[in-house]
Amino acid sequence: MFVQMTDALTDRTSAIRIEPEDVRLTVGALVDKHLRYCPVDTLVAQQRMSASSAQSLLALQDASYVLTDAGRLTHPIPNSSILQYDKPLGASDTPRVARIVADGVPIEVIALTFDRGPAGYARNWAGFHRRRWDRNRSFFEDFVNDTVSQTHRGSKHDEILALGSREASTELVRCLAKRIWRADFESYSRFTGNKLRYKTGDETVFSVAEGRGGICSEKVQALKFLTDGLGLESSYVLSGPGIPEPPPEDALRQILDTFDYSFSKRHMRYWQHVALLYDLDGVELLVDATNGNIPFLFVEGAEASEYLDYSQKKPLPVRMAEVSEQFYYHRADQSLVEDLYYAMENLVPEIDLVQVFDNELGLYIDESVFVTPVVYESEDEFESLKQQYATACEPEGLPLEISPSWSLDSPLGRDLRRRTPSVADAIEDSRDHLLERYDYFEGAGHQAGLVLIGLGKNPKPPV
Repeated sequence: MFVQMTDALTDRTSAIRIEPEDVRLTVGALVDKHLRYCPVDTLVAQQRMSASSAQSLLALQDASYVLTDAGRLTHPIPNSSILQYDKPLGASDTPRVARIVADGVPIEVIALTFDRGPAGYARNWAGFHRRRWDRNRSFFEDFVNDTVSQTHRGSKHDEILALGSREASTELVRCLAKRIWRADFESYSRFTGNKLRYKTGDETVFSVAEGRGGICSEKVQALKFLTDGLGLESSYVLSGPGIPEPPPEDALRQILDTFDYSFSKRHMRYWQHVALLYDLDGVELLVDATNGNIPFLFVEGAEASEYLDYSQKKPLPVRMAEVSEQFYYHRADQSLVEDLYYAMENLVPEIDLVQVFDNELGLYIDESVFVTPVVYESEDEFESLKQQYATACEPEGLPLEISPSWSLDSPLGRDLRRRTPSVADAIEDSRDHLLERYDYFEGAGHQAGLVLIGLGKNPKPPV
């Protein structure tokens, strides 16, 4: 007998083999036993749940309860509910047992769905980061130690980790920011491995440690997560192209509250990109460690003010792929950015596809090549898309390779495989799940090929 618990917002599902007597438990007792107080490590060791189920259960646990600042679970999030076959259940109800056949084997399952959609933007971010940090503290501390060790040895290494001065804190942030900047700017991990549609900060750190990475907003989350864990104060900064004026915070809040994007294209530029602003002993430090051909930005004091103050408003020249832009950085209401992150993680079901297609981040960007899918239903549609790419690339003199099949067998593709074979493998492995997701939202019958644009330029490296 199993209990299957699914997050209605993310579709992440966990299955646990339970005791026969658990069938008599009420919903409240069942959830307390197998979610709130679940001995995850013990059940994995007993092979009563898989490692992937364990990760999904822990994510559901973190999302289903109000957290203290210390990361402790308190009570269920207000306005959330537990459903069984679309019917709300009360804590005193006894759930139904279904008999199904899985892989040819008849099993009994108690299926529960956790719906926190009506709860809105319900997260204590300080508690969320603390809980995630404490759960894998030794891993994250080792990540920080290893990162500093790549640049500093001996007494200097120890001095930085001790965080005994502003200079030490600044250098620690620099070391972490460099490592995250150098990690892959990619979306291929949305369609391979754990297939997370959008990664939290801790999940992005794991991705970086495993040799992958994330997109700009995920990388910012990773850096903030690590430095939050180390006790360094930071805030989010909004950024985007061609927007020197202050953010229209009321309009951005309305978008978050209504999901109405009508006539909001210019407003949306303000959260096209995100960076971090640290306060280290009263000195501001502005950090953009995202890459994707965005230069490494690490400036403090008066130099940081040049980017943030409206009296001088200095832009950062950026050319991620074929378009050159001027990025402006803005202080902003933190709840706007936090709720934007929450929405991307939980409230936009097709966020994996949005980042690849709508936000035009593709599957992978480095200094030499931009790789993105081309999805189509007919030969005519493919030829039309091919012409659109040619129109964008030819004036800039950028090499373009576009294939109706999912293949890296081209000059740019072979060069990518020579330089980074693991990236080439991940891109090739992305096809099936990406196409499955695309067909789910847009209807069946699509085909997928690859577009490769040669960039042949180098972003400003960390120094």
